Order: sequence, then structure tokens, then C-alpha cells
Amino acid sequence: MSGFVRVSCYVAALLSVSMAAPAAAEDLGGGFTVNGGATVVSDYRFRGISQTDKRFAIQGTFTVGHSSGVYGSVWGSSIDDYVAAGADAELDLIFGYKKTFGSTTIDGGLLYYYYPGSGGANTDFAEPYLKISQAMGAATLTGTIAYAPKQKALTVGNGKEDNLYLAGDLGYAIPKTPVSLTAHFGHSFGPSYLTIGDGYSDWSLGATVTHKNLSAGISYVDTNKSLYSPSGRNISKAGVVATLGVAF
Repeated sequence: MSGFVRVSCYVAALLSVSMAAPAAAEDLGGGFTVNGGATVVSDYRFRGISQTDKRFAIQGTFTVGHSSGVYGSVWGSSIDDYVAAGADAELDLIFGYKKTFGSTTIDGGLLYYYYPGSGGANTDFAEPYLKISQAMGAATLTGTIAYAPKQKALTVGNGKEDNLYLAGDLGYAIPKTPVSLTAHFGHSFGPSYLTIGDGYSDWSLGATVTHKNLSAGISYVDTNKSLYSPSGRNISKAGVVATLGVAF
């Protein structure tokens, strides 16, 4: 395991990675659908911390869903080698259940973070999550809780450690325009290897423009933590992140 930071990401949901523009899911029959996307980001940030030493990343996602609400996803991104003991990629394997009741959507499941190429180091871990979203006209308010129970991969030298992350997100689709605005605030409770010691907060403001299955976005990301990569860059410092995505 790297001696710096192996904070990783999901995101589709959890939480902070811009996804490609929405596209109609392809019907496979039997209640099954499939969709996916690819995105280029100028900096892969997860919970405010850069996973790419403040350089660009290539990301992709693929989801198979069922009309019952059950779904399975694979999300992947390039990463810098300080994240997970020399690994240059992150794969998030997700199994969940999502259902909408009126204007309220509940989404919960299990996320497994896998780092191919980490040379057998103890880097992989599991994190159950739960999100509740409330639509209010053109706005949507989402609360997220993600709890990684005690695991060896999260240790900071005191045996198995756990990690709790709480977040709130507000999205607003400007009526009669292709523009959506987002605001995010989250807090990671430490100590664990996801926080590198004490807990910290992260926040962001962003905007996305969509056209058919294409999207372009920009966001301002910041934290109240100070964390440096082996190259000497402050990977928790405020920065602007640009994204370009395509959905299929």
C-alpha cells in the first residue's frame, strides 16, 4: 500500500466525479437494460483529493439494470501510482438497488474498490452506501452515507480501520436550457487510510452543458486538508476541474 493516499472513487454516485451526458438505455428484453459512457477529466478528484497528481484521467462506466431496480455497474479510471502501491488503474465494482417512490428515490448497495497492478499489496476494500434523493421541481437534493467497515486496507497503523463519509448534494437543471448546476459538501470521518489521519471536509460547485449524448462540465473543488503527493504537489488544494463526456 502506498504511504501517501489511496482515497479512491465511485462515483457515479458517490459522489464527486462528473459523468457523461445521459443517454437512453438500450433494452435487452426481459426487463434488462444496458448503458455506459466515457469521460476525460482534467483532474480526477475523489472527495476533494486528486488521484492523478492534478493531471488528466480517462474514465469509463458500464451498467446493466433491471426493471425491478437491481443493477450492476463497473466504473474505471486511470490513477497515479501513489494512490494504490503502484497501481495505475482503479476499478469500482458496484451492485445495488434503486427505486423511485413519487418524487423520492432510494439507491443503496455495495461498492468494491479494486486496484489491478498493486503487486499483491493490501489495497482493495468494500464500502456499502445509501443515497436518498428528493426532487423539488427543477432541483434535486441528495443525501449520501458511505461506510467502509473495518478492513486491513484502511489501516493507518492501528490494525483494521473503518471510514464514514457523509455528503449532501444539490442539483438544479435550468429550465429550457441544457445547463445544470451542482453544489456539494461532504465530510470524511477519520482516522483511516481514506483520510490519512484526521477527518476533513470537501466541497465543490459546478456546471454542466449537455447536447444529445455529449456533455461538458467545469467545477471548482476544495478541501480543508493539506496533503502532498511524492512529486510535491498539494493534491488537496483548491482547483478547477474540466470534463468532457459521451454516453451510449
